[in-house]
Amino acid sequence: MNESSTIPTVPIYGLNVSKLNMDDTVRHVEHLIEQRQPNQIITANPIMIMTALEQPQYMHVMKNAELLVPDGAGLVWAASTCGQPVAERVAGFDLLHRLMDLGQQRGWKVYLLGSSPDVIQDTAARLQSLYPGTVIAGYRDGFFGPDQDAEVITAIREANPDILFVARGLDTQEPWIGKYKQELGVPIMMGVGGSFDIISGRSKRAPVLFQKMRMEWFYRLLKEPHRYKRMLVLPKFAVKVLKDKESVTKVQ
Repeated sequence: MNESSTIPTVPIYGLNVSKLNMDDTVRHVEHLIEQRQPNQIITANPIMIMTALEQPQYMHVMKNAELLVPDGAGLVWAASTCGQPVAERVAGFDLLHRLMDLGQQRGWKVYLLGSSPDVIQDTAARLQSLYPGTVIAGYRDGFFGPDQDAEVITAIREANPDILFVARGLDTQEPWIGKYKQELGVPIMMGVGGSFDIISGRSKRAPVLFQKMRMEWFYRLLKEPHRYKRMLVLPKFAVKVLKDKESVTKVQ
C-alpha cells in the first residue's frame, strides 16, 4: 500500500503530491523510518512531471514512490491554480538538512551515493562536520554502470543506513531507486539532484531573494546557461496546466 494514501495529497496529472508542510513532512518521514519498511521519496518538480507524462516508465516510477513532495515552485503554483493548494514548497535540499539534523537526536545512519569521487568525499566530510551526531555510514560516487549495481546494493545493505541520499541526476536517480528499493531495504531513499555539489562547496544555492520569489530556476539558468533546454519545460508546464486547469487534479 502506498504510504501517501495516509497523508493529504493533491493529484497532479495522476501523481499524488503531498500537501504537508516541511515540519509535518519531517514528522511523517520519522514515522516511516520507525516502521523500517523501504520508502522512496521523490522531490517532485515540473520537469519530472512533464517527463512522466512523456515516458510511461518514468510515470510508473513516480506513481510507485511512497511520497512525492512539492519541491518545485511550479508545482506549488499548479496546485494553487487548480484550487487544491499545498501547505508550502518542501525543497529537497532543505529536507535533507532537516533530516540530517533530526538524525543527531535519533542516532540515524545515512549513506551517500552519487556525484564525482571528490564531491562525494567532501560532501560526507561536510555533513559529518555539520551534524556530528548523525552517522555517515558510507558513501560512494555515482560513476558505476548496471554491471556494478549488485556490488553497490551489497555495500549499502551492509552499512544498514536509515536514510539513503542519491545524487545521480533526475533521469537516473529516481528510476534506480525505484528499481532496487526492495533489495536495498532502506527505510528512506531520496534523490537529491545537485545537493551534493552545493554541500561540498562546488556550486552555490540561489540567494534567499530568488528562493522567496520562487525563481531559483532563473538563478540556475543565469549561472548555467547550458541548462536552457531543460528550463524551457517550465513555461510549457505552466501553459499546459492553464490549458488543462479543469482536469489537472482529476484522479486518473
